[in-house]
Amino acid sequence: RIKHGKGNAHPIIFYEDKNFQGRSYECMSDCADMSSYLSKCNSCRVESGCFMVYERPNYTGNQHFLRRGEYSDYNSFGMSGSIRSCRLIPQHRGSYRMTMYERENFQGKSYELQEDCNNIQDRYRMPDCQSCSVTDGHWLMYEQPHYRGRMMYLRPGEYKSMRDGGYSGMRVSSVRRIMDSC
Repeated sequence: RIKHGKGNAHPIIFYEDKNFQGRSYECMSDCADMSSYLSKCNSCRVESGCFMVYERPNYTGNQHFLRRGEYSDYNSFGMSGSIRSCRLIPQHRGSYRMTMYERENFQGKSYELQEDCNNIQDRYRMPDCQSCSVTDGHWLMYEQPHYRGRMMYLRPGEYKSMRDGGYSGMRVSSVRRIMDSC
């Protein structure tokens, strides 16, 4: 078993094969490329915390949000390939604040969010969110209303173009805070 990160905790364990079989890799922090530890990754156990896992190295490609639990087969929750990178989502206590913009580079109409929004088009009459600024908290943006479809993880920072995250065809339709219940 290969370990990565500091401390005695083992928040997430990746396995080469489905059903927690094959070589394993314990990870306690971000990992931009798992290929040097595992040839593939098709199942995992999240022992504590929350993680985003990605189908490609360097936090790109389709991504999925994982909470504490067992994930015996990545195909069962919509991922088509092996996991190649992961990002630890730190717990956040306090307020949540994000400003969404209609166009890239913080242009066009803007709306400030402090709570989840299950349908951006209905609530704000905003056809798309093409840039945003996250002031407080960690958020998930979804392709479809009611928190469905492909997702994108946003941590505090400025996002001049949502296309930069590798989702040139993704229309943002709902957004949810990642609460500290991970």
